[in-house]
Amino acid sequence: MSIARRAAFALLAAAGLAGTPALAQTTITIQHPLPTNSHYGAGAAALKESFERATGGRYRVNIQRNDNEREIVESVQIGTVECYIGSTGPVGNFVPAVRVVDVPFLFRDYAHARGALDSEVGQQILAQFQPRGLVGVIWLENGFRHLTNSRREVNAPADVRGLKVRTMENQVHMRAFSTLGALPTPMAFSELVPALQQGTVDGQENPIPVIVANNLNQVQRYLTLTGHVYSPGLLICNPAMLQAMTPADRAAFMEAARAAQRANRERVSADEASGVDELRRRGMQVVTQVDTAAFQAALAAAFAQYERELDAATLRRLRDWQPG
Repeated sequence: MSIARRAAFALLAAAGLAGTPALAQTTITIQHPLPTNSHYGAGAAALKESFERATGGRYRVNIQRNDNEREIVESVQIGTVECYIGSTGPVGNFVPAVRVVDVPFLFRDYAHARGALDSEVGQQILAQFQPRGLVGVIWLENGFRHLTNSRREVNAPADVRGLKVRTMENQVHMRAFSTLGALPTPMAFSELVPALQQGTVDGQENPIPVIVANNLNQVQRYLTLTGHVYSPGLLICNPAMLQAMTPADRAAFMEAARAAQRANRERVSADEASGVDELRRRGMQVVTQVDTAAFQAALAAAFAQYERELDAATLRRLRDWQPG
């Protein structure tokens, strides 16, 4: 049985097989933290189109923006919002097992990250959402994260020291920046631009598609392509919402989730290909040649702590994954 098919069966099992027919029209609200014209927006739109078509309009998918990712996950958990599309950044606060995917320099490139998360080991991580009152439906993508700031060009780990850097509310990311000598400042994405404008923080770290979509070049001068961590995305849903569907509708929802994954990853690839040139055009100074080995060496103490505190076996399986 293929991994995709196993994932579909796992989704059915997580939701419970005893479904009841949907009413004339049922609305599913999906919230994500980025503009409509973004990689999350592309994924949400693809899911909406696929699922509404497959169910003949019995389901309506309502897409909303909410900059506070932690708030969305809490809402999905209690059932006031049906689904979340966003990064893994805040999710480790709800499902500790997911923190393993946020470790810096874990994945070599996009092919490695996508392949490993879609493999058996990635599906096993998704299975750990159910005991936390959530369903991890499918892996999406945010992209490799890079560092921006308004103070100076960053060419080496020493240049990071003393910078006040906004991070997500994510202990794995915060430890990495603390180890580099930065001052990590966790805050919701909705607070980021005002904090940069007011000088509360000097910089931030996000994938190119996020930097472009949110015009962060307007409040940041320097960009360094550190690629220090791959940021996965997720589609997470409320179990009761899935349980209320018939088995056929749940299967259609899983197919729509795969459509969302394809659209999301295609948009990330497209934005990565054009985004750096676009940010240069907007006036950012971009450092493209980064001594990755120097950053890895500077993070040695953090890596040792990750091995102690996280699931070391899963960490190794993800790091060592190779295409079959």
